Amino acid sequence: MKKQRNYNLIIGLALTIALALMALIGHFWTPCSPTAMDASAVNLAPCLKYPLGTDNFGRDILSRIMNGSGITYLVAVCTVLIGAVGGTIIGAFTGYFGGIPDEIVMRLNDVLLSFPSVLLALLFISFLGEGTANLILALGVLFIPSFARIVRSEMIRCRDLDFVRSAKVTGVGTLRIIFAHILPNSLVSMLTSAAIGFNNAVLAEASMSYLGLGVQPPHASLGRMLSEAQSCLYVAPWYAIAPGVTIILMILGFSLISEGLRKVQNH
Repeated sequence: MKKQRNYNLIIGLALTIALALMALIGHFWTPCSPTAMDASAVNLAPCLKYPLGTDNFGRDILSRIMNGSGITYLVAVCTVLIGAVGGTIIGAFTGYFGGIPDEIVMRLNDVLLSFPSVLLALLFISFLGEGTANLILALGVLFIPSFARIVRSEMIRCRDLDFVRSAKVTGVGTLRIIFAHILPNSLVSMLTSAAIGFNNAVLAEASMSYLGLGVQPPHASLGRMLSEAQSCLYVAPWYAIAPGVTIILMILGFSLISEGLRKVQNH
């Protein structure tokens, strides 16, 4: 039987890599300065000099998207790393040992997961203040419960399997069993969760920046660009279309990757 190609994973990786390369290039080089204003080039339609047009301050939209995408990816990567590391540690120990601490932590998890992440992020930002670093910290902490639940379920599934029992009989330490024996067998599930986490982080960053609580001027951000585009939606619709399509493509790429990883997991 011929093995079917995992097109979701292939297309998702290709799309995500292409956007990530654009963001990486935008960190070092852009066609124009993403913050330079030109009063003579306000709200220009797409043309040879400005392929995606200009905004209401005369800034090149392509340059701002290239630069702003990098910030969005940075926020997403840092957020998922904080959530994954914190959630893995909590979920690994509570799932492996179980008992009363496990019940207490999971009930706290249930409470946190019952609230929309954006609302909780707003609460955190109100205490921490605006800015990219505070946004990363707030979102990263809020992502911990979802990763903790997934790792915990994997620990419960694997802790009584034969290879774990054999490791215990041969005198292997608890930490080695958790991190060297069980976690590697949960890698696909964790990667799937990370892809979904990237999706949520991109949406959360765009939402918070749209509200003016994330990335602050003069730095470019896809969410802030959408917010600024509201004031000139009928005069320069291309200003809203370009960052909106970029966000959609980012989310589509991560969604296809998560679907592809699910197929790998099921096989």
